[in-house]
Amino acid sequence: MQATVAIAYDFDGTLAPGNMQEHRFLPKLSIDAVDFWRRSTELAKAQQGDPILTYMHCMIEGARYAGLSMRREDWVAHGRDLPLFPGVETWFARINAAASVRGITMQHYVISSGLREMIDGTSIRPHLGAVFASGFLYDGSGVAVGAAVGVNYTTKTQYLFRINKGALDLSDNEAVNAYQAPEDRPVPFPNMIFIGDGDTDIPSFRTVKEMGGHSIAVFPPDDEARAAKGAKLIHEQRVHCAVLADYTAGAELERRVLAVLDLVAARAIVTAPSSGTSA
Repeated sequence: MQATVAIAYDFDGTLAPGNMQEHRFLPKLSIDAVDFWRRSTELAKAQQGDPILTYMHCMIEGARYAGLSMRREDWVAHGRDLPLFPGVETWFARINAAASVRGITMQHYVISSGLREMIDGTSIRPHLGAVFASGFLYDGSGVAVGAAVGVNYTTKTQYLFRINKGALDLSDNEAVNAYQAPEDRPVPFPNMIFIGDGDTDIPSFRTVKEMGGHSIAVFPPDDEARAAKGAKLIHEQRVHCAVLADYTAGAELERRVLAVLDLVAARAIVTAPSSGTSA
């Protein structure tokens, strides 16, 4: 039986630079990004609300005020042409091919506080088994009216267990909570890699690392503050390493991931049942 490895990625700051709202959506509203996030944060504090739900509310209110259409296809369109870090668009095919040579089945997922609708609009969506991200609730006319799901830094870990158990249907709470022996789970935690970029990923970093998987922090080039944060995460033993968000062939990130695949492949050989034959 082939081993299965899953890589779960954050999105903003991990696969793509910056915040996804800032590239196409906010410019359409003629709203300054710094001002948008300031107002969203102030609203969350004033209402003692979840910052993810309040930014989603601010997006809906901003679009309504500007007269922008808010159907699902409109949010998907805002995700088209989002800039991605170098090498991301060829990353999945390369990693899948490398895994196949090693007798490994690969799975890729996104776990993000960003919008699933916008991620669905990106060129990499066909490579993802599922996108676990914040998403809007729609009325009978197909117009966004509120938040259907908000993914924050603590709830991200829920989706790691959904991947671990193969419980990918968000409406099925029984599957994710049902007892399942570790050896029967589709993706054991030691076969899981989590790639993220910052503080909101810390619970996921820790969960994967402490359960025997591999956690990798990434940071953009020429960003000393983010590089320092990566070093801090290593010092605090939250991640195994911190590397540039460079997904090109031969870069350190790829070398790290291929080393994990080598480890999984070797472990599968060592733990395989003996045939019982002798020379």
